[in-house]
Formats: sequence, C-alpha cells, structure tokens
Amino acid sequence: MGNEGRGEQLRSLMRALHCSTRWLIIECIGEGAKSTKEIQECLRAQGEETNAPCLYYHLSELKKAGVIEVAGYKDEGGGAPEKVWRLKSRRIVIDLLESVDGRDRS
Repeated sequence: MGNEGRGEQLRSLMRALHCSTRWLIIECIGEGAKSTKEIQECLRAQGEETNAPCLYYHLSELKKAGVIEVAGYKDEGGGAPEKVWRLKSRRIVIDLLESVDGRDRS
C-alpha cells in the first residue's frame, strides 16, 4: 500500500475511534459476537441511550474502518434477519515505516 493509502487507512481509523459510543460498542462485542439489538441493550445498560438509526451509523463507521465485521445473521422470525457483529481483531497495528514495496524499513 502506498503512503496515500496508508494515510487514508489511519484517517479512517481515527474517524471511527474518535467517539466514546463506538468504544462502548467495541467493549460490548469484545468478549463475543452480539446482535444489533444486544449491542443496543448493552449500551443502554451503560447509560448510553442510542436510537436505532444512530446505532446503525456507528456500526457502519466501525465496519468501514475495518474494526468490526458482520459475523452472521440472527433470524427472529417476522422480518429481516438481524446482523450479528464481532471484532475483526483485538489489536490494531500500524507500521509507520513500511515501504511502498511492502518491505520493512526498520
């Protein structure tokens, strides 16, 4: 990945992680996958009242940054299946010295 791509990736992560609600979402699913409804209940239990459109936006931003992913779908019957979310990784590693050709420059 070139320097521009690496910079955009870092900016995307920074945008996704700047919000305290998103850190609460990460904590909620950190120990295991949870449905959107379960995440909303977890947030509510922590005093974070978030309506459905706002929660979907936060989940979308975390997904776009590569922090979380859809683990599957939960079919409750009567409507569209609910997404189940999980962390893609517990860690984010940024190699500040990776060269354009992908070799380590350290």
